[in-house]
Amino acid sequence: MALLSIRNLEVYFPLPDGTVHVLDSIDLDLEDEEKLALIGETGSGKTVLGRAIVRLLPPGAHIHGEILYNKRNLLDLAPAEMRQIRGREIAIILQNPASSMNPVLTVGNQIKEAVQVRWGLTGRPAYRQVINLLERVGLPLRAAVGYPHQLSGGMRQRALVALGLALHPRLLIADEPTKGLDSPLRAQIVRLLKDVLEDGMSLFLITHDLPAARELAETVAVMYAGQIVEYGRADRIFAQPRHPYTLGLLASHPSRGLKAIPGIAPSLTNLPVGCRFHPRCADAREICRYKAPPFLEITKGHKVRCHHCSR
Repeated sequence: MALLSIRNLEVYFPLPDGTVHVLDSIDLDLEDEEKLALIGETGSGKTVLGRAIVRLLPPGAHIHGEILYNKRNLLDLAPAEMRQIRGREIAIILQNPASSMNPVLTVGNQIKEAVQVRWGLTGRPAYRQVINLLERVGLPLRAAVGYPHQLSGGMRQRALVALGLALHPRLLIADEPTKGLDSPLRAQIVRLLKDVLEDGMSLFLITHDLPAARELAETVAVMYAGQIVEYGRADRIFAQPRHPYTLGLLASHPSRGLKAIPGIAPSLTNLPVGCRFHPRCADAREICRYKAPPFLEITKGHKVRCHHCSR
């Protein structure tokens, strides 16, 4: 049984001028101690999926389906039950430190609060743990007495990583943990996550950083316009991608020539009929324009949502 199983997950937001269909037909498994990377363009729904797992969506969100963690459907839990899991069992490193940290508490006090809640430490033991966490993410000790607005963007991002690591959860959801960091700091955070994950933690990595995904993840899921379009072992996805969108996404990386995918991603209020990628796909055929492709396994453990790839 997988540690996390997502089945037929749908998330949408009703608005006065239409409905925003952010996630549709999401099926995903994460095994115990597995490291999975979710990649895709901005606006594809990756962050919403991460927040849905820990039930941190805005009040107007409609969510249907199942999110099974240790065989319990998180969507059925009362708020008090969910709070016992969020942080202790599942922690999330949010991607926007400017809005994710408490502006009226020092960084050190915020980390210390997490240490107290998770481990019951107070006084000097709690403070020592805070110092250890700051050192692990490469922050100077003076950051402990600073408020979030007094830190640079990169320092705030590292403080968020420290907050997530303070909880030492069984499952860590990391939403763009290397965003806004220069090359040395990015490499430091990647090494830090690799070290921490050796302790038996599972990772759900949401990222645009394809080299980080390649280095940290065993499995990759590719998201486009609210759907998973390709899923499989990381080495296979990066070496032999099958979906046209995955091919385009990897080709757009600077290391592969910076070749942009033609067109733009569709609006989530006005999604194309049939395959959602067909308006941008050079291989689109008539069936792609009117029939949504199934998500099928083409080889063992490798799934693709494409009429032609699944043949």
